[in-house]
Amino acid sequence: MNRTEFIIATAIVLFVAFCVGWFANWLIHRFVRVQPSEVGELERLAQELHEAEETRDQAITYLQQREAELTNQLSQTEAELSATMEGLREARYEAEQLRVHLEKITRQAAE
Repeated sequence: MNRTEFIIATAIVLFVAFCVGWFANWLIHRFVRVQPSEVGELERLAQELHEAEETRDQAITYLQQREAELTNQLSQTEAELSATMEGLREARYEAEQLRVHLEKITRQAAE
């Protein structure tokens, strides 16, 4: 095989490889091509996804606000409970003091 035959054979092999590659590319794009009806469906799905994300963000915001409100309410309730318990302690102490004082008065009156 001389030089000219080698160049021609190489050119033919490269041309055949190019044709096979082009055909494979065409075949792949033919089966993978997106139809216009599918584009509409994809746009609808994208819109629904966007709306779902907005709804999720609103729900998260609402839950954060509600959590802050409940935390605040819990803190207030705990403060009220603490104040009530302190008042109850003072009332019990005062009742005990009055009972002791009443017993003293009763003893003095009995004597």
